[in-house]
Amino acid sequence: MPSVPTRLISLLGLVALLLFAAGPASALSRVKDLASIEGVRQNQLVGYGIVVGLNGTGDTLNNIPFTKQSLQAMLERLGVNTRGATMRTQNLAAVMVTASLPPFAAQGTRIDVTVSSLGDAKSLQGGTLLVTPLLGADGEVYALAQGSVAIAGFAAEGDAAKITRGVPTNGRISNGANIEREIAFKLNDARSLRLSLRNPDFTTSKRIAAAINDFMGSDTAEPADPATVTIQIPARYNGNMIRLITEVEQLKVEPDQTARVVVDERSGIIVMGRDVRVSTVAIAQGNLTVTITEQPQVSQPNPLSNGQTVVVPRTGVKVDTGDGNKLALVKEGVTLRELVDGLNALGVGPRDLISILQAIKAAGALQADIELM
Repeated sequence: MPSVPTRLISLLGLVALLLFAAGPASALSRVKDLASIEGVRQNQLVGYGIVVGLNGTGDTLNNIPFTKQSLQAMLERLGVNTRGATMRTQNLAAVMVTASLPPFAAQGTRIDVTVSSLGDAKSLQGGTLLVTPLLGADGEVYALAQGSVAIAGFAAEGDAAKITRGVPTNGRISNGANIEREIAFKLNDARSLRLSLRNPDFTTSKRIAAAINDFMGSDTAEPADPATVTIQIPARYNGNMIRLITEVEQLKVEPDQTARVVVDERSGIIVMGRDVRVSTVAIAQGNLTVTITEQPQVSQPNPLSNGQTVVVPRTGVKVDTGDGNKLALVKEGVTLRELVDGLNALGVGPRDLISILQAIKAAGALQADIELM
């Protein structure tokens, strides 16, 4: 019977031990980690700009018309007429500039931006982004970006070889944008507070509302749906929402979740939640292993003969059907640790575990959802 590598058994055993050794107290999580405040979120910004100063690694103007048009428009704004002129420079590149506008960001605050090439530029190394307006979803300008682009990758090539590390056509400018417009949001004027659960669940939503009501001493919180908990602002917190949010975020609740098995077939990774249960089922797993070895031999002719020295192939084929594997019985209501131990006892690897779990689910014995990534 093939044996599972010791490292794999130790890893699976450690995962099961960490999931089940912790007591109920360690399963508590802060409301801050389970939900976010509705309306307090980032906003995405995007802009179109030009990176200049590249060492011949920029866009080819004849192949990328929008880069040429952008260059002509920029020079005309600076008083340089280039209409009808032939331009062959490869020291600039058209790029898209993206950034995230943090909540409550004040005018004058600086944020990071990401710069990504649009054309056929080979690298943005050494380039400088010219002033680029960053627009929100409403079409308004919220920030201006400019600065030297820093990239993590590089590219080098010669006549017969080329080396590329990372992505040299994508870079970042630390503190590269200055916020010019604020998003109006008066938190203290709100009459109610809504919590948005990151993992919607009926039980978790109800537990959060119960914890808030116990803390407030009154029925101020109500679960509106699996993803939302509504809080009516008590009189003592009027005009001081920061105090209310701070106290609510520190409350601890035990989150609940649906029993789920997450499978990534490409990498062979399996993640099982602690609530996964299995009904009584028998499992057998057998492997067919075919081993082919090549041991070529040299054949030489007899002395003073007209023969030639040749290499004669010698192939050895060995087939192992894995007859030593036995039928294993998994009892009803076993826990995740017992399930992992039972599957390890069969001597199976991660990819065989995926097939076994899918077969158990098809038999109706796995009380959990299987999610394929």
